[in-house]
Amino acid sequence: MPVSMQALADDLAAESADLRVLLAPLPDEDWRRDTPAVGWTIGDQVSHLAHFDDVAVRSATDPDAFRADLARIAAAGGVDPDTIAAGYRDLSGAALLTWFDDARGRLVEVFRGLDPSLRVPWFGPPMSAASSLTARIMETWAHGQDVADTLGVTREPTARLRHVAHIGVGARAFSFAAHGRPVPPEPVRVELAAPGGDTWTWGPPDAADRVTGPALDFCLAVTQRRHRDDVDLAVTGPAATAWVGIAQAFAGAPGTGRARGAHR
Repeated sequence: MPVSMQALADDLAAESADLRVLLAPLPDEDWRRDTPAVGWTIGDQVSHLAHFDDVAVRSATDPDAFRADLARIAAAGGVDPDTIAAGYRDLSGAALLTWFDDARGRLVEVFRGLDPSLRVPWFGPPMSAASSLTARIMETWAHGQDVADTLGVTREPTARLRHVAHIGVGARAFSFAAHGRPVPPEPVRVELAAPGGDTWTWGPPDAADRVTGPALDFCLAVTQRRHRDDVDLAVTGPAATAWVGIAQAFAGAPGTGRARGAHR
């Protein structure tokens, strides 16, 4: 079935709206509350999303300018999310929410009209417009989880978790590369219980190495929002075990993850 940019854009808009429900009532002091991501506040989580929404739009609408920016960033030592977050800490919660609304609205508008197979430059290999939009869904859900955890809110899982899980599975090779390790040659079968009662699958049905469990738990693990020991996943085989221990759905250097028992 062809990828639908309309459906992806709708899912991103819905994920954004769910996050906004958490953010809109917050007094300014709550935007400065520390989240489980060490050194990052709720405001940092939102500025990160808004900043890279703007960057994603630039990569799609002015790829030459984006590549020039990318060359300058690389020459300066590469992307540092902590430095980026620090640059926006003088903004109020209201200003951050307005920025997020505007940046996200522009992103959805621009990408909704793109060919899903269009290649857009990014930090690393270029990716399709569809993959870029899917990555924004994953990022929004993951950073939204940090906000929810900070506020003590339990979010209802939705079918949009399939996007997060799909990126997590697809990033298996990257997870090993980020740690300087070769990818085990054995295939891995992933079978996840979806929120609506379906089963989502990836990999050969007869693979000996397997990861099974609730889709929510898998997504929490591959976005490093929960420690491996704090999610309900059955992991069989050395290749699957090695992967789940370092799984990382997001780009960049290896993440520090969460401490064991922090959210048990």
